[in-house]
Amino acid sequence: MSESEGVLFAKAVSRVLGWTYFLCWSLSFYPQPILNWRRRSTQGLAIDFPTSNVLGFVAYTFSTGAFMYSPTIRSQYAFRHPASPEPTVRFNDFLFAAHGAILCIITYSQFWPVIWGFRVGTKQRASRAILGIVWGSIFGTMVVITIVRLRGKDGGHDPSGWAWIDVIYAISYVKLIVTVVKYMPQVHVNYMRKSTVGWSIGQILLDFAGGVLSITQLIIDSSLQADWSGLTGNPVKFGLGNVSIIFDIIFMTQHYVLYRTPRKSIDNDDWQEQQGLLA
Repeated sequence: MSESEGVLFAKAVSRVLGWTYFLCWSLSFYPQPILNWRRRSTQGLAIDFPTSNVLGFVAYTFSTGAFMYSPTIRSQYAFRHPASPEPTVRFNDFLFAAHGAILCIITYSQFWPVIWGFRVGTKQRASRAILGIVWGSIFGTMVVITIVRLRGKDGGHDPSGWAWIDVIYAISYVKLIVTVVKYMPQVHVNYMRKSTVGWSIGQILLDFAGGVLSITQLIIDSSLQADWSGLTGNPVKFGLGNVSIIFDIIFMTQHYVLYRTPRKSIDNDDWQEQQGLLA
């Protein structure tokens, strides 16, 4: 196989990996709301998870959309990464983010009995820490926007200083922060209940597969450009896959090893949904 054929093959593999992880991650949003629908209840699911997920995927949709379709952001990225001027963001990234945002909003809405009529724990409320992260993320992004407008060269269009791409990076880091934090309350809820009943393992298996494929695609894309700054230039995608994989392993251990036999009275454990690690 010649070098050019090898490059074409690697690009083809990258595209296949991209759409495969898109499929895995996209399908991973369905098991939880379907499980809630079948049980007519959200008990067992920490509300901090969908609450933070809404923020994270709205931010991810905005940042991937900017890297894909904004001429300003793409030109500023090329200026800062001359060796690999093409952002390592694909259409499947944007589509995944937008689709995920919609499904996260649907899952969050299931905690509102007036909408779905599901059984919701009386103490299933978002923790102060998660609400603090939500409002803190919004405030932090507004601060970066203000800095770019006041201190950026040419109104933020000159990438040599504070520029609009820094705002997009700030928004993308919101997704990374949310990913690091959002799983912790659910891990603790499962620990307190000594059960994973109400928490869909299906979404975890699909999420795990998607994380592995996402990182593999990013590594291939960066190697094709002969510049590993493709990883540092897209820290959210790289960090997203790694963090997700770590927590997926924890959840699989809880489900298949630690809490294989759930307690019989688990559906009556109302208070524990709120007793998250971040409460």
